[in-house]
Amino acid sequence: MMAQSFPQTTEAADMAQLQATMQAVELACSSIQMHANPAAAEATLLSLSQSPHPYRTCQFIVENSQLPLARFQAAGAIRDAGIREWGFLETDDRRGLISFCLCFIMKHANLPEGYVIAKVASVAAQLLKRGWLDFTALEKEAFFLEVKQAVDGTHGLAVQYSGISFLESLVSEFSPSTSTAMGLPREFHEQCLMSLEHDYLKVFYSWVQHAAFNVSNRIIEADSEVPEVKVCSSALRLMLQILNWDFRGKNAVDSSKRGMDLFQSVMKQENSRRTECILVQPGPAWRELLISSGHVGWLSNFYTALRQKFSSEGFWIDCPLAVSARKLLVQFFSLTGAIFPSDSGNTQKQHLLQLLAGIVQWMEPPDAVTQAIKLGKSDSELLDGCRALLSIATVTTPLIFDELLKSLRPYGTLTLLSALMREVYKDLAENQTDDETWSWVARDILLDTWTTLLQQLEVSGQSNMLPSEGISAAANLFELIVESELKGASASAFSDDDDAPNYAQASIAGKCYG
Repeated sequence: MMAQSFPQTTEAADMAQLQATMQAVELACSSIQMHANPAAAEATLLSLSQSPHPYRTCQFIVENSQLPLARFQAAGAIRDAGIREWGFLETDDRRGLISFCLCFIMKHANLPEGYVIAKVASVAAQLLKRGWLDFTALEKEAFFLEVKQAVDGTHGLAVQYSGISFLESLVSEFSPSTSTAMGLPREFHEQCLMSLEHDYLKVFYSWVQHAAFNVSNRIIEADSEVPEVKVCSSALRLMLQILNWDFRGKNAVDSSKRGMDLFQSVMKQENSRRTECILVQPGPAWRELLISSGHVGWLSNFYTALRQKFSSEGFWIDCPLAVSARKLLVQFFSLTGAIFPSDSGNTQKQHLLQLLAGIVQWMEPPDAVTQAIKLGKSDSELLDGCRALLSIATVTTPLIFDELLKSLRPYGTLTLLSALMREVYKDLAENQTDDETWSWVARDILLDTWTTLLQQLEVSGQSNMLPSEGISAAANLFELIVESELKGASASAFSDDDDAPNYAQASIAGKCYG
C-alpha cells in the first residue's frame, strides 16, 4: 500500500475527497492491526498527522468513521497539528478545535470503545492547556460551563462520566509529572499550573464531590451493580488525583499555622523508607471543602455501608469503587499544614479520629484478619489500613499517634501496630519464599511506621514522647526481628545456593540498621 499524501481541505472540498481520505486512513489502520505492510500504513498515518491544517478532514473521520482506530488516529492528528500550528491559528479556530472535542465526548458518551473517548478528551485537555494563557477568563468559563453541566448529571450518567473523564485528563495535563511535551519553556507550564491551582482545582473537586454524593444513595440502595457505580468510582478517583497535586499556592505550606507540632514529622529521612507517603498540604482555602463540610465523614460512612452490604461478596473489596474510596480515605490521613486552624491540634485530631474509627475495622482483630487472608480473602483492606497507620505516624507525634486509638479502644495505636507486626512475622516464618507476599508488603509498611515514630524521638531527644507500652512494644518488635534474622541466618547456613540473595533479611536489616 502506497503512503497517502493529504492535501489541505477547504470549505469547498467535496464529500468524495473526505470519504476517500477516510477510507485511506481506515485501510492503513486495518493493515496495522493485521500486520500487513505496516511501514506503508504508518507512513500514511504520519502523512495525515503532518499535513498542514488537517482539521476538517480529521474531524470528519472522528465523526463518521466506523473504525475506532481510525477515529483514534485522527484525534491524535488534530492534537499534533493543533500544537504545531497554534501560533498561526485564529482565535475562533482555536476555540473551535476544543469545542469540537468536548462536543464529541458528550455526544458520543455511550460509544463502546472507551479508549476513543479518552483520546478525544485528552486532546481537548492538551489544546486547552496550550491556549490557557491566551484565552480570557470568559472564554475558559464558556468551556467549563458545558463540562460542569455534564459533571452535574444534567445530561445523564454516560455524559456525566465523560465530563469527569475530561477533568481527569485536564488535571493530569497540568501536573508536571504527567504533562505532555509541547516544545514550550518551563515557565509556560509553571504559569499554567499555578493558574489552574488558584482558579479551578478546588472548583473541580467540589463538582465531582457533589457528583459522587448525588449517586451514592442509589448505589447503597441497589441490590446489584448500577451505572452510578462507574460515575462514583471515576469521581472518587479524580478527587484522589487532585489531592495528590503538588500544591504550591500561597499558604499551602505554612508551618507557623499548623494545628500540631509537625516539624519533626516533615523532616523525614526519606531514604530510610520504602513506602511512599505523600503529605497533602492545600492550605486554608480548602478548609471548608475538606474539613468543615462533613465530606470526610460522608465518605467514611459510605464505604462502611457498602462494606457491610457486600460483606458476603469477597470480590467487592477489589472492585474499582471500593479501591477508589479506600485510597481516598487513606489519603485523607495525610492532610496537614495550614488547612487546619490554630487550635492546639484539636481539629486535626478529630479529623484523624473520625477516619481511624472507620478504617480500624480493616485490621481488627489482627489474628482473625490475617487468618482470613490465608484462607483466600483479599489483603487489600489490611494493606491500606497499614498505609493509614504510616500516614498518621507521619503527621503526628508518637504520643498523639498512640492516644488516637485509646479514644475508641481500651488500648493504644502502638498496641495495634505491635499486634499487626506479630501476625505479619508469623506468616513470614510459616511461608519462607522469595515471592513478594502480602506479609512482605505489610512488613515494609509497618517497619516504615516504626521508623517514622522512632526517628522523631531521635530528632527531638525526648524519649518521654513514647508511652511505656510503646517502649515495651518497640522492644518486643526488635526482639522479634533479631529472632527472625537468626533463624534466617541459621537456615541459609545449610543452603547450597550461596549466591542467592536473601531479600527478606536484607530488607529488615536495612530498616533496622540503615
